[in-house]
Amino acid sequence: MDNIDIRLILVPLAVAFGISVLLGPIIIPMLRRLKFGQSIREEGPQNHLKKAGTPTMGGVIILTALVLTTLPFISLTLLDSHRPSMNPDLFFLLFATLGYGILGFLDDYIKVVMKRSLGLTANQKLLGQLFIGLVLFWVLLKVRALNSGIAIFSVSIPGTDINIELVWMYLPLLLLMLIGSSNAVNLTDGLDGLLAGTATCAYGAYAVIGVLQGNQTVIIFSIAVVGTLLGFLVFNAHPAKVFMGDTGSLALGGGIAALAIITRTELLLPIIGGVFVMEALSVMIQVTSFKTRGKRVFRMSPLHHHFELVGWSEWRVVTTFWFAGFLLAALGVYIVTLS
Repeated sequence: MDNIDIRLILVPLAVAFGISVLLGPIIIPMLRRLKFGQSIREEGPQNHLKKAGTPTMGGVIILTALVLTTLPFISLTLLDSHRPSMNPDLFFLLFATLGYGILGFLDDYIKVVMKRSLGLTANQKLLGQLFIGLVLFWVLLKVRALNSGIAIFSVSIPGTDINIELVWMYLPLLLLMLIGSSNAVNLTDGLDGLLAGTATCAYGAYAVIGVLQGNQTVIIFSIAVVGTLLGFLVFNAHPAKVFMGDTGSLALGGGIAALAIITRTELLLPIIGGVFVMEALSVMIQVTSFKTRGKRVFRMSPLHHHFELVGWSEWRVVTTFWFAGFLLAALGVYIVTLS
């Protein structure tokens, strides 16, 4: 681990938080004037119906604050260094985050503005996710070949020094990570502050991993997302004044997967993002059970709605999931220290 200047953590955190908080009062009224209001499923928990009309597409706040914070600070770390001016890690991370964010924006726009409740079709969304994943694989191929003379696509076994070379089999793994992560994170965005808090834990874990690996780009990017999400929580905590929509949730999912790829902790992604995995699994189990047996396993999926219908308050569900996200993130970091 290299010596890391504490300012690389504190300053981007404060700047990202400040920009996010400043953008909220500007963007939220704009979304309200444009009537970008959230529609609520009638089959969902009845207490959610009062949230209808709350501005959505608040992910624009997250992405804007992230870019405004990340680019200047990454540029500063390149001064007086012998590295090239182009930062491939940053390009990879931002392309994944903004690429999935744009896809989510299109989905939100179709839902809210064009009044098509389902947004992009499943095939359209999958094609978009695949295209972004293929571009990212090409970037990774070029970067790793440039750095080592040969494209290295190995996966580390967590907690050991064992590496398994996958060669071209890394492509399906990368696509699975990006598509799976973006969709699982998207499913988690269902209660006030739920995703913002759990994603903060996951990105915080990757900031620590960046410190352990001495990767300044990973540190600054992860901390910038953490600061942005904390600022967003000012407006998104219960009762939410704005929702991030698919613009934010797909972007955050893509960014988390990209961090796992850049830090070469691919197999730890299901642990650090364990809450998102549980949410996705609950949907898969529910659908499979209903189609094969005609019975539901949960009162409602994703999982957070099950606990609501059991009788938990929304705040209790959110804070419990936050705590679970923190524990899983800490476990992931601990495993990294064993390697």
